[in-house]
Amino acid sequence: MVIKARSGEREDALSRKKIVDAAVAMLDGGSELTFRALAAQLRTGPGAIYWHVANKSELLAAAADAVIEDTESPAGEPERALRTLALEVFDAIDAHPWAGAQLARLPSQPTVLRIFERIGRQVQALGVPETDQFTSASAILNYVLGVAGQHAAQRQSIEPGTRRSEVLEAASTNLDPRVYSFTRDVAGQLREHDDRVQFLAGVDLILEGIAAKKAKSVS
Repeated sequence: MVIKARSGEREDALSRKKIVDAAVAMLDGGSELTFRALAAQLRTGPGAIYWHVANKSELLAAAADAVIEDTESPAGEPERALRTLALEVFDAIDAHPWAGAQLARLPSQPTVLRIFERIGRQVQALGVPETDQFTSASAILNYVLGVAGQHAAQRQSIEPGTRRSEVLEAASTNLDPRVYSFTRDVAGQLREHDDRVQFLAGVDLILEGIAAKKAKSVS
């Protein structure tokens, strides 16, 4: 697929946004992202891309930022806002699985810091003591990015049209019961497993733990 210029825009007029949008389209399509391939997609030379983006690492970070930036800032009660934010990030990574691996690479990249900031503000709104705010926000951030990224990686590893729950259940039932007794016990639950529901249940567990620790600190 060739990215066409918008109405009134020269075909060869490059911008950082146009380059990032093309990179996202390539990554979503499963293509290997190289400056040479991107240049061919944009009908330009690699040098023109380097004028806007320094290297592949910067381009990947910008692409991840673009797909996460589409999520809306949550409103309402802090607990509800945190659940909404968590699901928005989960869904964004589910739609763009490569973004999960990118966000896990460097905690200090701007996209991760913005998510952390949004989580942290809601943690403050919950009335969490200042000494516990960093730990609480970090726990939520690590859970959201970790589980969303793992889900995306597992989904990429199976053939299109295959139910992920069936693959996991089959793998679990083949394990040695002497070593994996618990895993085999819960394997049947994967048949009707809903990843989003389980993900949100984990967020709720963390929020309940934060609330219990807050209550204990003020009692």
